[in-house]
Amino acid sequence: MDVNKEVHDDVRTGVQTGASDDRVWSGEWVAERLGVELVGDDMLTGLLGLALRRNPKRAHLLVSNVLGKHVPQSPSVVYGHGFALGRRVRDLLDDRQARQAVVLGYAETATGLGHSVCDGLGLAPYLHSTRRPVPGVAQAGGFEESHSHATSHLLLPENPALLTGDGPLVLVDDEFSTGNTVLNTIRDLHARYPRRRYVVVALVDMRSAADADRLADFAREIDARVDLVTAASGTVRLPEGVLEKGQALVARHEAETTLAADTGASAALPEGGAAAAVADRGAAAGTDGGVTDAVAEDSGTVPPDDSWAVSPDSATLPAVPAEQPTGRVTRVDLRWPRGLPDGGRHGFTPAHRARLEGALPAMAARLAEALPARARRVLVLGFEELMYAPLRLARELEQVVSAEVRYSTTTRSPVLAVDDPGYAIRTRLVFPAHDDPADGAGERYAYNVAGQGFDAVVAVVDSAADTPALHAPDGLLAQLTAHTPHVLLAVVPSYAPEPPRVPAERPAMLPEPLRGPAFSSYAPEEVGWLLQDLSDVTLEAPTEEREEAIQGGGAHYAESLPVEYQPTEQYQELFHSALEASAARLAQAVGVVTETVLTEFPHSRLRSSGGTPNPRPVLVSLARAGTPVGILMRRWAQYRHGLDLPHYAVSIVRGRGIDVNALRWLTDRYDPAEIVFVDGWTGKGAITRELAQAVEDFEKSHGSTGFDPEIAVLADPGSCVRTYGTREDFLIPSACLNSTVSGLISRTVLRADLVGPHDYHGAKFYRELAGADVSVAFLDAVSARFSEVADAADAQAKELLCADRTPTWEGWAAVERISEEYGIQDVNLVKPGVGETTRVMLRRVPWKVLARSGAGRDLDHVRLLAEQRGVPVEEVADLPYTCVGLIHPKYTRGATGADGKAVTV
Repeated sequence: MDVNKEVHDDVRTGVQTGASDDRVWSGEWVAERLGVELVGDDMLTGLLGLALRRNPKRAHLLVSNVLGKHVPQSPSVVYGHGFALGRRVRDLLDDRQARQAVVLGYAETATGLGHSVCDGLGLAPYLHSTRRPVPGVAQAGGFEESHSHATSHLLLPENPALLTGDGPLVLVDDEFSTGNTVLNTIRDLHARYPRRRYVVVALVDMRSAADADRLADFAREIDARVDLVTAASGTVRLPEGVLEKGQALVARHEAETTLAADTGASAALPEGGAAAAVADRGAAAGTDGGVTDAVAEDSGTVPPDDSWAVSPDSATLPAVPAEQPTGRVTRVDLRWPRGLPDGGRHGFTPAHRARLEGALPAMAARLAEALPARARRVLVLGFEELMYAPLRLARELEQVVSAEVRYSTTTRSPVLAVDDPGYAIRTRLVFPAHDDPADGAGERYAYNVAGQGFDAVVAVVDSAADTPALHAPDGLLAQLTAHTPHVLLAVVPSYAPEPPRVPAERPAMLPEPLRGPAFSSYAPEEVGWLLQDLSDVTLEAPTEEREEAIQGGGAHYAESLPVEYQPTEQYQELFHSALEASAARLAQAVGVVTETVLTEFPHSRLRSSGGTPNPRPVLVSLARAGTPVGILMRRWAQYRHGLDLPHYAVSIVRGRGIDVNALRWLTDRYDPAEIVFVDGWTGKGAITRELAQAVEDFEKSHGSTGFDPEIAVLADPGSCVRTYGTREDFLIPSACLNSTVSGLISRTVLRADLVGPHDYHGAKFYRELAGADVSVAFLDAVSARFSEVADAADAQAKELLCADRTPTWEGWAAVERISEEYGIQDVNLVKPGVGETTRVMLRRVPWKVLARSGAGRDLDHVRLLAEQRGVPVEEVADLPYTCVGLIHPKYTRGATGADGKAVTV
């Protein structure tokens, strides 16, 4: 299914069905009485209705039919509109700008819309303004919304750097009426964090020509580009004196509603005042109900003072008017992921989005299980600024239940309710604020809930709002139980950033990854290197000198670099012929391992049908041998599934562990469960074990849990891992060379005088070898064969997924046997497999090569290197690998001639 097509289909459906009555425009009542007109796009009246509110600055209210605030709507329609706008922003920006962008939504009405736009954009973090100050979180900005009933907006990002970049700022609101809010926002933020480009997004643009000119003039004034993306545009024509007429009309209807509530005599009320009165009267009658648990186990957040709660056994419901149903409240434990923000108040990153995507199916299943079996019409009701989480839950629920699901949220905005098909707000529920707002107690509202035939309402609030006031006799839950037989309460933990617990000497932020062409010959999007550049440091030492120091215990192999082997013309010809012969086999192995990773990825819903941004594994290759493989896996995922997988390279050093600062950078941005470690091949499994231990140590010391220490490899001849492309020991041409097939990057370096406790491990970029570089040619040669092996790779991956892939560690057993048989007594000097043997020949002092009898062209390059270095090749009948390289045991320079070729013990 075309994901984007489905989103746009949802959008069209919303325009057709958004009005409260298909035959009557839901703005007709106001238009007739006040002379207000909407002039513009044909779809405008489908998107908007009209209502009245008590506001000294503006009497009329544009009521969106597709926003999910005042009018219950299909969550797919609501989400689809925002997502489609985000896709248009993505089309407007290139991918580089999209990654540098920040999306900012407006509280309270556009918090969910802004988040949906951000999902459509796909690559950027999200932040929304808030009217809820949070202790301990510094304000990074603020602005005024001049026409609103609550004007002050705060910006409280957990990471203040979120607003400091120079990429595009995408501002999202539900409507542009005058453009003042956007101007105020840009003016405030541009003074603090100037940038060159802004994109303004809204469902509808209702500005006058003069207002549009003001924004254009302002953009010229600050020398910035401002683009507009909207679903529809038009203007509101207001007759003279409309504010006074509107205020008088509101006052009259409110007086009639109050009279009806006091007397119960609704028959004489004109133009629908009775319905509003009934809704308000039912709210006043109320019920405190009984709060029951949907599951027998711990049901989640429990308010600190439970003296007001009624136990299921003893609950008695007070009487309510006979014409209204009464219901009970059932608490449902969503099991919201620990540490996942409930929205964008403090920032919401693409990594957060992926975690949410992975958790949504299980949370929606818990809601579905708690719903009454015969529910035909269900409302998911969000809470003021908490719009996005309820929207996503509602949309997920819509996919798994047969009932009609609708979504809306409560609001601070006071609007007159009139029970007329030509009026957008038919009924309202009134209840006291229940989140201890900083600006004091006040009324809150839920519109178009009463009298809409909902069999069940799922109320979703954050834990800051799960207070006694929520459960009080006049609280929101009581109002809901007066109008629907089943109310479910789902509480999302309020995310509050913890104060940073960072030692003073540790830098607040680690450097961003190095990328080509400044570091490596790979394209910048192919890989980010979590390394520090040591290109200007002399690290190379003669091979024999390094070997003696390493085996003598005076140095670690990662403290220096071997002199880069410069291949002869004959050896280069071997590389190219090997690449031509093995490219298809390599491509198939790449396909198999990538398909296995995508299928088994913990959050895998890669072909979700709703147009949502899909969760993606984060490939983390072990530099440097894993890096070309990580890039090829990334290319396969893009070719086969259209996925753009993040890919980074990190250092791991045998005996020293993985680069903890690189892991710290990754966990600051991604859920550890998203990370898939990648390497080229396994030998005896030393790095597999090293990684498992290093991850365990990191989780204990840093408190970040959820890593899967399993490595995904192209070839696993040692049977050390479960995720592999093949277990054959064959030539991977990237093993034939050093930096010239690995982006011109050296192996990694870890030395105390160069790498501090808060630094990444180091590496060098050999720019001077660019003339011999075949890194990209190798990748392109393998990628070019993807199309011809795709079906075979898919079939092989499916077979492997059904097979027993438990590691047998037979490679390790073989290495121990060889070490003993040849009197080496050190498994680290035995390097099994074609790739590891090649490394011995290029970097270490080899003693001999063991080759399996009958090994063919896979060993041509090894035989050539052995001949050049005077190393004997011994054929062995029962060798489990194609070959094994033996490093000279107990090496000293005295054991060889001056040329290093006399390698007898």
